Formats: sequence, structure tokens, C-alpha cells
Amino acid sequence: MTLPTQDTRVTYPVGELVQPARVLHVEPVDGRLVVVTDVTSFHPVDAAWPDQPADTGVIEAHGVSLTVHEAVVAATDGAALHLGADIPVRKGTEGWSFAVAHLVDGDAAIAEGDPVAITADASARRALSLGHTACHAASLALNLALASRWSKPARPDALGNPDFDGIAITSSRIEPGGSLDRYRLNKSLRRAGFDVAGLLEADLDGLARTVGSTVQDWVFANAAVRIDRDGDGLTDRRTWVAELPVGTAAIPCGGTHADSLGELGDARVALQLVDDAGTPVLEMRTGVTV
Repeated sequence: MTLPTQDTRVTYPVGELVQPARVLHVEPVDGRLVVVTDVTSFHPVDAAWPDQPADTGVIEAHGVSLTVHEAVVAATDGAALHLGADIPVRKGTEGWSFAVAHLVDGDAAIAEGDPVAITADASARRALSLGHTACHAASLALNLALASRWSKPARPDALGNPDFDGIAITSSRIEPGGSLDRYRLNKSLRRAGFDVAGLLEADLDGLARTVGSTVQDWVFANAAVRIDRDGDGLTDRRTWVAELPVGTAAIPCGGTHADSLGELGDARVALQLVDDAGTPVLEMRTGVTV
């Protein structure tokens, strides 16, 4: 059994869906086979920040299409392969290789050394890419709309506004054609200088209209989007870059995206307050035309 000795090369950051590859490692795990290849077009879910779900699709081996039930980030130090939340080190740790693990049926006819073709589903990829791009745009627009509610200097976002999104966010979930972000309005946020009380009493529908209007302005401008990369390896740094009318925004991101905000169509933003064990939480949901 041969474990990978270098990071998987990934082609999804440049929009690839189909990728010829060679199988480096196969092992059974919980009734499935884990398949690691030298290169893949599949975007995997990352347990460290599982905001974007994995691609769906198939691996074709020996003329047979094998359904990929799950794709996750895996890691090895040469002794064993660790999957998802079981990875004991941070991504990029020296002496470790990080890979995309494709999980297929346990009786699949696939072996180390096999040439294969990996295909990610185009419609599922596009829906998640639109949702992820909308998420970034809405977070920047929310920061802008809340900028006047800070009484102390706060770290800036990619456009120079106080980064409410980065400071208050507790979870982000990319969905087909949208996203759901959750922000805790707690004592730490108040101590940082944010007017939590004012936001709790604010007209959230009006705030959502303001955020949505900003996003829609960027959609009408057809703002270009690209992914800058330090390399093709799974752990190489990647950055979402949008040429917005108000300036260039750059946000570290390992997900997939649309090529422009113009692709979002009729972008929608909704805000609501929910309770989490006594702490108010602001939820922002986006939706776009898929």
C-alpha cells in the first residue's frame, strides 16, 4: 500500500471539471474505498472550515463510471492516511502530504496505478460557485452597511471597511445558489466597539435592502472575478479577487466561484435575528438565479 508523498494537484480553481489522473492510493474505510489520485478536478470538503460542500460526480476506471459519494481533504505523514476531522495537524504542516480523498463503493474495481478520468458534475459545481461568490459579495456589502456602527477602530476588510463579517462570524454554509452566514452579537463584539444594541433594534428588512442593493449594483457592473494561486497544490494559497466598482477586493478562499458578479442575476439578501442559548445571532442568507 503506497501513500502519497506530495499534495494532490487540483484543477478546480481554474474551473476544470474533467481531469485525467492516475490512482496513487486505495484503501477500504467504513465500507467504502478511499481513492487518492495525483491530480483531480474535484473540490473536496475541508473539515477545518467546511463552508462549501464537495463536488459530486464520477471516476471512470476500466470503462466503468464509479460514483464519488464524498470527497474530503486527507493527510498523511507516510504512516497512515487520516480523513477529514481525524487529521491531527493543520493543513500545510511540514512533513505531511495533503490529498483529495474520493470515496467510492467498497466493491469498486479500481487499484493503485490505474489511469482514470475524474468528472465533476457541471450543474452542481455552478450552483455552489454562484452561491460562494454571492456569499463574498454580500459579506463585503454588509461590512459597508454596518461601518458607521463601530465606535473603535476595527481591522479592515478587503475594501477597507470595518470587518464585521470576519470578526463576528461563527459559521458559513455555501448552498446551491446561495449561502447562510451566522454572526454572534456577543459581549466580545460590544467590547470591540460595535453597537450591538443598535443593531438589535434596527430595521433588519431595511438593512437587508441596503446590502442587497449594493450587491445588485456590483452585479449590474458585471464585476470580474478571478482566483489567484500560489501554485497548483491542494494547500497552496488561493485568493478570490473581484474588480468591484469601489475597488479591488481580495479574500483568501479555497472554494469555487463564478467568473463575474454579473452571473449572479437577481441577487437577494435576507437578515434575521435568532437566539443561540441566550446570545443573539444575526443570520444573513443570500440567494441568486441559478
